[in-house]
Amino acid sequence: MIKKEMIAMLLAGGQGSRLGVLTSKVAKPAVAFGGKYRIIDFPLSNCINSGVDTVGVLTQYRPLRLNTHIGIGIPWDLDRNIGGVTVLPPYEKSSNSEWYTGTANAIYQNMEYMEGFHPEYVLILSGDHIYKMDYEVMLDFHKANGAEVTIAVMPVPMEEASRFGIMIADENRRITEFEEKPEHPRSNLASMGIYIFNWKTLKNALMAMADQPALDFGKHVIPYCHKQGSPLYAYEFTGYWKDVGTLNSYWEANMELIDIVPEFNLYEEYWKIYTGSEIQPPQYLSENSVVERSIIGEGTNVFGEVYNSVIGCGVTVGKGTVIRDSIVMNRTQIGDGCQLNKAIIAEDAEIGSHVRLGMGDEAENDTAPHIYNHGIVTIGEKSVIPDGITVGKNTVIFGVTTAADYTDASLASGKTLIKAGE
Repeated sequence: MIKKEMIAMLLAGGQGSRLGVLTSKVAKPAVAFGGKYRIIDFPLSNCINSGVDTVGVLTQYRPLRLNTHIGIGIPWDLDRNIGGVTVLPPYEKSSNSEWYTGTANAIYQNMEYMEGFHPEYVLILSGDHIYKMDYEVMLDFHKANGAEVTIAVMPVPMEEASRFGIMIADENRRITEFEEKPEHPRSNLASMGIYIFNWKTLKNALMAMADQPALDFGKHVIPYCHKQGSPLYAYEFTGYWKDVGTLNSYWEANMELIDIVPEFNLYEEYWKIYTGSEIQPPQYLSENSVVERSIIGEGTNVFGEVYNSVIGCGVTVGKGTVIRDSIVMNRTQIGDGCQLNKAIIAEDAEIGSHVRLGMGDEAENDTAPHIYNHGIVTIGEKSVIPDGITVGKNTVIFGVTTAADYTDASLASGKTLIKAGE
């Protein structure tokens, strides 16, 4: 009989709608991050670094790229005969086929997978956070306190606390109450969406609450366990943790990687971040190129100037082009004589020559100001921008555009250009 002490269930189904066109064709955990990585690489690497070798990855929204990236788990050393990594999409059942309707419903639909390992503990993770965490230390805390549920929490500024699920704990860290996004928070311990459950406790709660529509951990499962008198504990995490759920937080987290002493170091020997990467030739910087405080991916050719930016793999930066404070993802081609300021350009885009992005004053975006803000220019994957176009701030372009799509060769600040069919 297979027996694993702790298995992990990684929720990676998110659409990530606040990332706008970056996630219109790809699930949020598969979005590129920090040059050659993808967001899901972080929780997967944490698992293998913490000695958790059995991970179920629950996918839903546009899972193809995520599934291809994970494959059989070789980069994370998760290609095991017993355990390893398993991608768990919603599947057709004989009676009805059901999408995952909530975080806990996704776990409930995979009870059989978990049963197969007879685990003592189940670790629930989210696929869209950037952090390094030793889950083994959290498990030790869970055992030492005789907890049935341990919730990883992080202190947040009091004024931001109403955005999170907030835990109220006593001096022994036992949780006495919790509030989902409270208007007047009484504590600043925010749930990170990372849980360790005793398997029996989790199983009972899921079975008892199975009929709830959109079954969710924060709204249903944890309150149920609390009501049953299960001991719930708060495990405080003090390291770097970033929810990259908005374009601005995604941009900030990338920019923090290039600080002189980055708060979050991708290259520590003892806690490696693994990824599935293609074999690429080294970077090429021409003799006239300038690169300062930037990450440049493998296989990228720089003929221009790059400042304070994160450039992915297989990118070309043309002659006389100047890139500042920008994120350029894999295989994007940028022509000669361009200026890019605070732009996020998704994979496989083509930017013509003498294109200027992020020019002029800010104006509120006309279609989704809650997504496109902070002066960022966002270009969706496989988009094409023809030569000589000037684009303002808080703008978004998605699709193969031609000169005829622009007025006087420009797109004003705050404007949206999304070609039909994209």
